[in-house]
Amino acid sequence: MAQDSRSNPSFVLKAIQQVAIEDIPIPEITDPYDVIVHIGQTGICGSDIHYWQRGRIGDFILNSPIVLGHESAGRIVSVGKAVKSLKAGDMVAIEPGVPCRHCNYCRSGSYNLCPDTVFAATPPHNGTLSRFYKTSADFCYRLPDHLNLEDGALCEPVACAVQICRVGLVRGGQNVVVFGCGPIGLLVQSVAKAFGARYVLGVDINKGRLEMAKSVMKSADDVFEPPQAPAGLSQDEEMEFHAKVAALIKEEFNLGDGPDVVIDATGAQSCLQIGVQLCKKGGMYVQAGMGKENAVFPIMTACIRDLTIRGSIRYVAGVYPTAIDLVASGKVQPQKLVTHRFPFEKAEEAFETVKKGGEGVMKVLIEGVHN
Repeated sequence: MAQDSRSNPSFVLKAIQQVAIEDIPIPEITDPYDVIVHIGQTGICGSDIHYWQRGRIGDFILNSPIVLGHESAGRIVSVGKAVKSLKAGDMVAIEPGVPCRHCNYCRSGSYNLCPDTVFAATPPHNGTLSRFYKTSADFCYRLPDHLNLEDGALCEPVACAVQICRVGLVRGGQNVVVFGCGPIGLLVQSVAKAFGARYVLGVDINKGRLEMAKSVMKSADDVFEPPQAPAGLSQDEEMEFHAKVAALIKEEFNLGDGPDVVIDATGAQSCLQIGVQLCKKGGMYVQAGMGKENAVFPIMTACIRDLTIRGSIRYVAGVYPTAIDLVASGKVQPQKLVTHRFPFEKAEEAFETVKKGGEGVMKVLIEGVHN
């Protein structure tokens, strides 16, 4: 398929809080395992908003313009001469991070920790909000025929949820509490149920999101809106208050000594403190949400209770195929999260919608540039 005469409009983050649609060079195949994808759908992630508004996440700092977007699916336009698994016209979900494959992290199977990963829309690498995007064939997954490109784009947050549940060793018969009923929290709840969790409790301060968990996604068996700490508490008083909230959750939902697994998908210090106090002795606490760089953490409680504390980032081998299988089977239904759809020309409006948030905003999708 001839491309040379075509433009490649892209949604570019030029500087902090400064975006524009610009034409960038059309990517060319330079490696025999490259593929070129015509992007069809892209979801907006919280990390996209962080880079747009603050220009950094941890050690990843915006020093030059990048194309935003990493939750994408599209159609293969062309393939390198060594690619056997895909052909032009195939619909694919794109795993947005391509590791080096050679370092000790990659060779041990933890390629999510590879320091040389080329991850879409993580500085200095361009993201997927372009007409055409180049990546490696082995990080594109052909979609089952009954799925569409929206489903394909939504496989990325599902993959994040699969990774979080794998990190937490979620398995049959367990009680799991998930803090946060936003898109990732809801998907974590759904994946936990698909992995066989006996009971899932969703926690949030937003009534609309609790309703999503209980009635729309049906991802949680029960939901809980925690009381907020009174203003003006000292650090010790705040910790004591959150310990009481944890005790309240155990009592109200018959969780005994606490759930087997606690997952925080918010990053809020209050949730972290409640979650550690809530988790059973010898249990698993997973930090998935990103909040402030530093937080007051009940380390003594974690030590005395012999908790396993894990962080979760991106995905490892086998996670993306699992995510696609869960979506294809209907066991996880991310389409229920979609509240807004925008054409590519209104990408900035889409980002503004996510930034403003509110009761009616969950998952926002941007349609790709038409042929």
